[in-house]
Amino acid sequence: MTNQNVLVSDVKGVAMAVAAMKNQSMFSSSVASSMIESGGVAGCIFTIPRSIKLLKVETAEVGGGAARVNAWVDSLRASSPPRVKSTTTSPSTLSQTGDEENSWNLRHPSAINMFEEITNASKGKQIVMFLDYDGTLSPIVQDPDRAFMSNEMRKAVRAVARYFPTAIVSGRCRDKVYSFVKLAELYYAGSHGMDIKGPSKSNKYKNANQQAVLCQPASEFVPMIDEVFKILVEKTKSISGARVENNKFCLSVHFRCVEEKSWAALAEQVSLVLNEYPKLKLTQGRKVLEIRPTIKWDKGKALEFLLESLGYANSNEVLPVYIGDDRTDEDAFKLLRDRGQGFGILVSKVPKETNASYSLQEPAEVKDFLRRLVKWKRLTLQ
Repeated sequence: MTNQNVLVSDVKGVAMAVAAMKNQSMFSSSVASSMIESGGVAGCIFTIPRSIKLLKVETAEVGGGAARVNAWVDSLRASSPPRVKSTTTSPSTLSQTGDEENSWNLRHPSAINMFEEITNASKGKQIVMFLDYDGTLSPIVQDPDRAFMSNEMRKAVRAVARYFPTAIVSGRCRDKVYSFVKLAELYYAGSHGMDIKGPSKSNKYKNANQQAVLCQPASEFVPMIDEVFKILVEKTKSISGARVENNKFCLSVHFRCVEEKSWAALAEQVSLVLNEYPKLKLTQGRKVLEIRPTIKWDKGKALEFLLESLGYANSNEVLPVYIGDDRTDEDAFKLLRDRGQGFGILVSKVPKETNASYSLQEPAEVKDFLRRLVKWKRLTLQ
């Protein structure tokens, strides 16, 4: 596969770059046209695989109104992804709830208990690991700036990266995630995959692109994100516990420390601000509202981009494994399920609606799974 780094500084540059890449058959005219329509790649450096589909601005309906705010508040009450809804109405629902949990566990069994099934599926294939950060490699904490991973978890991730290409895919700013993980040999996809960079060291994996991957499909939105960040900080400062985090290409409005009685006020403030910015959309994470550009890019697209960058476009010789705990990870889980290739693993202690194939209960189990994967790989190399 041939990749090319492309610097795009303005909309005119988009057209010139797209034309140049079309001449080299790097991707189709339909993809090229969508890039020009969106104008969403100005100021970007891309290492673009041959068949990746990029950028088309989608229409967002971020409108305000009491009905929408109430819907948001109802959504905020649920963890992300949402819990499986109980269909029971009987007063004696305890045993029935237990039956529902057992049913969910049968459909999403423990990745540790099903470890042999996972490794059997990898025979003759290269495992590629994708890991969410918050709630997966580190516990969820009240202060997002203190979501530190343990040294034991860092050792486990470093060991995994010795044998398998490994990426951290997070809603956080890429630099922030790197400051937590501190492993130069990984791929990092920050801002829900809108900021991707490869290892700073030489890559030893077969078929891997030796140049660092750098993809920032939402660069033109940075001034708008900065503007909205300042407005939201001002608008939410009267709501105790609310915190707005600037993740460069997206924003996070944390409400974990906000009393539930203030959730409606917070949702209303966010709604009023976003009414003025139709090119931004609102999604929900785990105790957080996510504000992102309205481009068709998410963690699933980031996974697809990285697989192609590693040389596994439309390949049957790869087994992607994605571990995450958040609603935003569902895009990646769904991609793997739709491809019929690889596995999603949801980190959750309770049954939740998910496209993942397997489950783990908490970061401690993620660490155990990663350690077991390394041990298995070492034994196969002996």
